[in-house]
Amino acid sequence: MIIGVPKEIHTGERRVAIVPSGVTALREMGFNVLVESCAGDNADYANAKYEEVGATIAKDANEVWSNCDLIVKVREPMESEIDKMNVDSTLISFFWPAKNESLLKKITTKHATVLAMDCIPRISRAQKMDALSSMANIAGYRAVIEAANEFPHFFTGQITAAGKINPAKVLIIGGGVAGLAALGAAKSLGAIVRAFDTRLAVREQVESLGGEFLELDFPDEDGEGGGGYAKTMSDEFIQAEMKLFAKQAIEVDIIITTALIPGKEAPKLITAGMVESMREGSVIVDLAAEQGGNCALTKPNEKVVHQGVTILGYTDLPSRMAALSSRLYSAGIVHLIDEMGGKDAYNIDLENEVIRGALVTQDGTITWPPPKPKNPGPTYSADSGKRPEKESASVADSKENEKSCPFLKISKIVVMLAVAVGIYIAGSSLPEQDEFVQRFIDQLTVFVLACFVGWQVIWNVKPALHTPLMSVTNAISGIIIIGGILQISRPEIDASVILGAVAILLAAINVVGGFLVTNRMLAMFRQ
Repeated sequence: MIIGVPKEIHTGERRVAIVPSGVTALREMGFNVLVESCAGDNADYANAKYEEVGATIAKDANEVWSNCDLIVKVREPMESEIDKMNVDSTLISFFWPAKNESLLKKITTKHATVLAMDCIPRISRAQKMDALSSMANIAGYRAVIEAANEFPHFFTGQITAAGKINPAKVLIIGGGVAGLAALGAAKSLGAIVRAFDTRLAVREQVESLGGEFLELDFPDEDGEGGGGYAKTMSDEFIQAEMKLFAKQAIEVDIIITTALIPGKEAPKLITAGMVESMREGSVIVDLAAEQGGNCALTKPNEKVVHQGVTILGYTDLPSRMAALSSRLYSAGIVHLIDEMGGKDAYNIDLENEVIRGALVTQDGTITWPPPKPKNPGPTYSADSGKRPEKESASVADSKENEKSCPFLKISKIVVMLAVAVGIYIAGSSLPEQDEFVQRFIDQLTVFVLACFVGWQVIWNVKPALHTPLMSVTNAISGIIIIGGILQISRPEIDASVILGAVAILLAAINVVGGFLVTNRMLAMFRQ
């Protein structure tokens, strides 16, 4: 099977679908790779680099399209490229089937199989193939660089002999991959960063990067949509957020907007009046420009200056870092082909949720959109942002058992207390002169205490965080606590008793602090 890599012909596109390291990986799977001459020049990957890793260089695009069974691209194919396709061939690229209906119909005439990189489901197993996230990450970072280039002041604050320079204030609208990447880049440059998102789960992500999360007082409404995207909010919520943006526009120096719902036109969040209220020299970077833009004055692929405010509507931000973007995109392509079985087991497996989600057409039949998952994950209520409305069967069964046995926890405590009292009575009734028996009771008491403390420390660790490191550190803390208890049980107070008490205190802090940290970590993943 030959994999073809044509040169991108979309205006301004500098990326290439497969880089030399990707060619190496594909050849190890057993594929031959045919690369159009100069396909990687704009991304700093010359023909010689491809030849070094065993790729064949084609003289033109016709040779690639006519001789390859599988074509990989970055941008969706143009109609002229579809005309060059072989019948029954396969294409992997960004495709955007929701907005390219005419292109979708045209490609079916070739009985082609199309896998869209933009349709790969956003699930944990597919993260290594998630080209949308990798490109959004680069776009968010690059947005800050472009803003810094246009902004006529420092990002960071300074105190100099000439006077004090205040740090720039940055507002990021949208806390997805691009928004968080922009937040991290702006914060690293020393700016004061504020972020807004309709999804409650974004708060901790923003705060963990050092940003200030702006929140509206709508506890019963959460913007969490399917697949990691936001959803359309109520009219009341939209009115409130527009007031918030109007207030922030007066205060901040830079606004970076990333708000976009797949398949829909970008919502207008920054009005012309908000732009006019911003200080002269301020900058707006609109990452949703290709879908109409979040700013009313955005012009796709253009730089607009309105009353001293610069509005950047560039749609090629990942392409401006073509070498890195191509490398990350190439890695996603390689992982997807590997998911399809490589050369030896190459197959379009409809039972594979990753392949089925990305499949747009198969042998000329439109298969998009994919069916909804049979067992969707838990949904979440908006009141707390953390509590699931639906739980797995195992969790539900365990809670049901707890309800049916209300005295279960109490009975465990009673049993442990009874055992402790029994050992105490048995030890007290034995004759003191029997030294062997007395030592045996002492050791038995230590054993029971060790079992009890160890059970409490280890058993209560959440299964998701029960790693070997957690087990070992808690076990060591338990041993220290038992050793400390033995030392402080001496009748006379000396250095060993004091050190034992200190050991108990420090070990207890370690155990309690560990549980507090892990509970906070778990809370970040419950939304």
